[in-house]
Amino acid sequence: MGKILKWIGIVLGAIIGLIVVALVVVFVVSGSRMNKTYDIAVESVSVPTGAESTAQGEHLAVTRGCPDCHGENLAGQVFLEDPALGRIVATNLTAGTGGVGGSYSNEDWVRALRHGVNPTGKPLLFMPSQEFYYLTDNDLGALIAYMKSIPPVDNETPTNSVAVVARVMWLAGVFDLLPAELIDHEGPRPQAPAVGVTAEYGEYLAVGCVGCHGADLSGGPVPGAPPDWPPAANLTPAGHLANWSEDEFLSALRTGVKPNGEEFDETMPFAAVGQMTDDELKAVWLYLQSLPAKETTTK
Repeated sequence: MGKILKWIGIVLGAIIGLIVVALVVVFVVSGSRMNKTYDIAVESVSVPTGAESTAQGEHLAVTRGCPDCHGENLAGQVFLEDPALGRIVATNLTAGTGGVGGSYSNEDWVRALRHGVNPTGKPLLFMPSQEFYYLTDNDLGALIAYMKSIPPVDNETPTNSVAVVARVMWLAGVFDLLPAELIDHEGPRPQAPAVGVTAEYGEYLAVGCVGCHGADLSGGPVPGAPPDWPPAANLTPAGHLANWSEDEFLSALRTGVKPNGEEFDETMPFAAVGQMTDDELKAVWLYLQSLPAKETTTK
């Protein structure tokens, strides 16, 4: 009996030792990537002045979902806090106490929005710069103009804290903790289509849908989302949109109610997307209709 207990102790000790080693590896590897410094030669972006440009920037901020993470006044907030995953905080973007608006130069805004790094070159957590990367210089300039115009709000937010489960999921490729890793920082700028009611312009506008609905917009489980989140809808012609008309699509995004009378789940930011103009939504509709039909993603 004593020998059996001894061997059980040895096995348990070995298992615990392996777990400790694995955890050390997880924290070392993830920490190394989170603390990497990106040396980015920031391209010059003209930041316009005037009420019209600021209004365009506000329109972009709303429809691209900035308030969803940073709060209605863009003063920052904790948008994820879970013992297993940690705490993810959206930055105070204003010039108030605790905010970055008073210290960010135009180049710093370009680094953050287009490249997903802070002024020192460190990657920002969960900042979806892989989507903002595609903004034209004109749109990015208008967005920066708006960011510089928002009223200062004093709000010192807590620091980020990435727990072990989140680190393991990130290293396993379940979700993108550092969007800066997804961007070709030295590549040529993407060519944006002309503004218009076209499928091409609709694709430009729909870049923000990819984060939840997937690269091919076939929907399915949302990467990195809490387990109680419903799967994202399949936006290709194989999904529910196949039975919608253009008018029903616009109405649903304006009201949050689908053609069958069912309301969107609260995780769907229809209130933000619905702020697009009619022409913008029609362009998105044309783009979604042009997609190849794909079965809903299950993983």
